[in-house]
Amino acid sequence: MAKSVEEKFKTVIEKNTFYFFNRRFEERYEGYLNSIRETLLVLKNDVETKGLKKEIFERLLAENENGLTAILALTGFSNESLRRLVTLIRVVEDSSLSKLSLKGKWHNPEDTENIKEWSDTKIAKIRRENGYFRTGIVNIFFEGATVPLLANTMPLFELKKLSISKLQFDIPSMIDTLVRYKEKGSYSGKGEKNSETVIVSLLDELGLTYEGGDLDKFPRNTKRRMDFIIPDKKSPSIIIESAFLTTTSSGQGDKAKTEISIQKLIKKHYPKAKFIGFVDGIGWYVRKGDLKRMVAAYDDVFTFHKDELARFEKMLRAEFGK
Repeated sequence: MAKSVEEKFKTVIEKNTFYFFNRRFEERYEGYLNSIRETLLVLKNDVETKGLKKEIFERLLAENENGLTAILALTGFSNESLRRLVTLIRVVEDSSLSKLSLKGKWHNPEDTENIKEWSDTKIAKIRRENGYFRTGIVNIFFEGATVPLLANTMPLFELKKLSISKLQFDIPSMIDTLVRYKEKGSYSGKGEKNSETVIVSLLDELGLTYEGGDLDKFPRNTKRRMDFIIPDKKSPSIIIESAFLTTTSSGQGDKAKTEISIQKLIKKHYPKAKFIGFVDGIGWYVRKGDLKRMVAAYDDVFTFHKDELARFEKMLRAEFGK
């Protein structure tokens, strides 16, 4: 006999588990967390009794499977941030960073046209097998904040995690780690972090009007939201697309194809408008083949570097008499 709506309703209300959990998984994961906690307690004791020495951390990475996880927990550095940093070290030729990370001892020259971000599994494998890589990682956590390239490119939210005081189990620094852990999601979701806000601020400062959205003259089956249309959709003078990519995934090729098709539509329906691209981020830096195709779609390309923003402002002033 089929249950009534009321009976099914009561089932959900009366037999609600509130928080579902798999007990076996919870117990197994608690063991993993306890292992990291014990690792950190042993590390804390070693630092207190033997002093803050790089050798302690190098040995931890060499001998303890959870050693790297423990260091990341202590500093508040996420796996994602570490992957991104390792990618940066691999693709950028900077003497200070290369020397500190011992890049030449663990990095093999790769096809820089299509370099891919290493997975957590690959980083763990290299960490186990290559002592120079372990030393380089430790050096980064000890001295990374002193490297001009990192100081100028990493957000302060991440840069401040590369701190000797954190490795010393300094209480204020550990509180700082807790705060950053707590606010990571909120920080990542803040609109001000979006690179496009820089463009918005500049346009507002110059008193320029702009819109975002579809262009009216595009055929219905080719509608595409444009990031900035200056001064408006009715009579656009400058059309801007922003593509800041922090990952090294393969989707950039599709993005480039799309922009080329958009360029053709703009030339056909808005021949007097300039099509401008803001193309930046390590995702484009390491996929140079896709990047070449991407920039070919635009009349001009800018990055979010201060020099490029100044050039962009100069272009706007010349275009609109500001």
